[in-house]
Amino acid sequence: MDDQTRIEIEAAAFRRLQQHLMQDRPDVQNIDMMNLAGFCRNCLARWYQEAASDHGLDMDKDQAREAFYGMPFAEWREKYQTEADAGKQADFARAFAENVTGTKS
Repeated sequence: MDDQTRIEIEAAAFRRLQQHLMQDRPDVQNIDMMNLAGFCRNCLARWYQEAASDHGLDMDKDQAREAFYGMPFAEWREKYQTEADAGKQADFARAFAENVTGTKS
């Protein structure tokens, strides 16, 4: 497979993942994704921001989240985010430390 075809296939797979998370399954909570998989929509938006930066584009966290979520993050939270119980929040603190900050709790 040539590089351009690989890039196009990877981009299509990313767009499909984004569609799945944003349109097909907005009911899946970020906290559940982080607790189970070690990443969530916000991580994907951060990786998007980092890739933009690698290409010389200035993009802040809010711009990256809006690009990934398709709307301002505050609007997404209002529409789809539910309150997490104490157990999920504790699991999240551990998952975030391990997967985002690189520290073990």
